[in-house]
Amino acid sequence: MAVTAPDPISREGAVSQLRRHPEIELREKTGPDTVALFIENTLDEAALSRLRRIVRSEGARAVVVVDAIRETELLDVVGCGIGAIVWRHEATAHRLVQAVLAASRGDGDLPADLLGRLISQVGSLHRGTEGRLGAPSLGLVPREVDVLRLIADGLDTGEIAGKLSYSERTVKNVIHALTTRLHLRNRAHAVAYALREGYI
Repeated sequence: MAVTAPDPISREGAVSQLRRHPEIELREKTGPDTVALFIENTLDEAALSRLRRIVRSEGARAVVVVDAIRETELLDVVGCGIGAIVWRHEATAHRLVQAVLAASRGDGDLPADLLGRLISQVGSLHRGTEGRLGAPSLGLVPREVDVLRLIADGLDTGEIAGKLSYSERTVKNVIHALTTRLHLRNRAHAVAYALREGYI
């Protein structure tokens, strides 16, 4: 696992607590099948963007240690793919090890008060979409990500079709479907969205 923190004292404090536990293997960098311990004071947009990159682009599982999460941020945090959250004031060595091991197994580990808030928000969302068959998904599917990566590399529709073995019509349909679903104005806006959300 690797530790990311906003300051050296927080990072070294977490590393020294985890170093004493033989079941935790500390690494310098995150990557596929590693756990990233992500320590932050607050989860602003910059922190959420770093989290998305670690989870989606680097393939790591993340444990977030944070002071608080506002109601408006809660679904964004869970949507980043975070499975374990620890309140900073509860971040003892035992609690950190418990969260890291849960994340490494692919399990969830949330504080009880946060779990209650999350259930309440999901319930509200579900009630808001009842009766609306085919309510749109807000995530990107792998083929949309592939197309957006190639757009970001400067390829045109024909070149993308050739690289992915699609017809040009399919590429246009993929772009149209995702821009319509996510209310994006054009290809550049779609690439910006994918970058901001950590898909590319």
